[in-house]
Amino acid sequence: MPCGKLPRPSGCRKRRSSCRSCVPPASIDFVVRGPGVRPQALRFRSCGTRMIPEERATRGHDMSEYLTNDADKAARADRLKAIIDKLAAGATPAAVKKEFHDLIKDADAVEVAELEQSLIEGGLPVSEVQRLCEVHADVFKAGLERGEKPQRMPGHPVHTYLAENAEARKRTRALWLASVAGSLESIRSATLGLKPIIVHFERKENQLFPFLEKAGFTGPSKVMWGKHDEIRVSFKELEGAIGHEDTPSARKRARGLARSVRMMLFMEEKILFPNALKRLTDADWAAVRRGEDSIGFAWVKPGAQWDPALVGTAAAAADGTAPAATGGQYANFNAAIEAATAKVAKAAAPGGAGPKRAPGPADVIPLSVGGLPLDILDRVLRSLPVDVSFVDADDKVMYYSDSPHRVFPRSPGIIGRSVQNCHPPKSVDVVMKILEAFRKKEKDKAEFWIEMNGRFIVISYKPIYDDAGTYLGTLEMSWDATDIRALKGQRRLLDW
Repeated sequence: MPCGKLPRPSGCRKRRSSCRSCVPPASIDFVVRGPGVRPQALRFRSCGTRMIPEERATRGHDMSEYLTNDADKAARADRLKAIIDKLAAGATPAAVKKEFHDLIKDADAVEVAELEQSLIEGGLPVSEVQRLCEVHADVFKAGLERGEKPQRMPGHPVHTYLAENAEARKRTRALWLASVAGSLESIRSATLGLKPIIVHFERKENQLFPFLEKAGFTGPSKVMWGKHDEIRVSFKELEGAIGHEDTPSARKRARGLARSVRMMLFMEEKILFPNALKRLTDADWAAVRRGEDSIGFAWVKPGAQWDPALVGTAAAAADGTAPAATGGQYANFNAAIEAATAKVAKAAAPGGAGPKRAPGPADVIPLSVGGLPLDILDRVLRSLPVDVSFVDADDKVMYYSDSPHRVFPRSPGIIGRSVQNCHPPKSVDVVMKILEAFRKKEKDKAEFWIEMNGRFIVISYKPIYDDAGTYLGTLEMSWDATDIRALKGQRRLLDW
């Protein structure tokens, strides 16, 4: 909408000053979109009956920054720098605690770490940034002393799940309304808007469920995962109906999907999360949080107030059993500090970081042919065009290659997990049949190929034995073979 007077509703003959339809609210948020342009948020405020752009009170930023998040980040950095300056001038952590809390309550943990790193790279002494560690520990400790439940603090896994649920409810309602009175295109749009709920499910399956299994609570893995799969199927069926422009079927399937998602949210909030909060320790929740980034999030990002590195130390400080956490125990700040310090040191060293010491014989892991240092071996495995997982002879997951191009989601929570619980319930019988055949040496491989999200995926299982023929475990490999499958003819010359 251009700046200027708001349009009068059709047939309205009231004076503008007395007509609520003609009087703009205090402020309106717009999203500017265009071909090849990232959506940009703008805010307009009212001035009488006119809407004018709301200026931001940020120093030294031109208009182009109002169309991005750069101005917000710059403002946060300025506020963070001001807090550090106060600490350097002698202010106590308690004196700036509220100001720091207000700064981080709406920021995610990654952004806070990036702000700290940018200040260090901008020349601020590391020792000054480290003062924030004690302040953040104070904020966390104060929340515990007030009786604030950790799951209500931004950053706690349950807080993130509930924030996603709130967004899912809005999108589920939009899908329901589209199914009742909307066009086929509105159903398509609402379906795409709700689909990130799948990431929410994947995080539960790969990061929350393993810790519940360790606590003896295996119901969610066996029941809720099956419901997740039903919802995944509902998405596929709805997308199929939309693709065939079958509006009556799309309406029916959209309503069914909306009901299933609403029921899942109810089950999470009334059954799953209350039980998880009772059964998992603070250390468990900290481990859950540390692995969540490997899976991702739906619509929201975790806050920074509840920090897994402070769990336990801050709780102990709150009841007087241990001192408050210090910089040495604070992962986010230390990660930023170490990265920035290394970067500065590398730039300051003559000729860069200097020659790297070549691995010696003691660093090399002997292999059947040759050998590799551990770091190089790990990087080689992560660089392979296939994803690799290994399950030992007791059916426990021992390893997966954490490559950036993973076909299926994985997170650290699956290490040590029974392979039976790493697959949807409907697939468990097949998995166990494969493993049993490998143990008995009845088969030497099992292969599958599927089409997923328009890609051709190959999955291969291979048993591993020692020289004496003893079964050691099973190697699982999966890769995207779409491009290889499409190859024709020959390529004998380098094309770059």
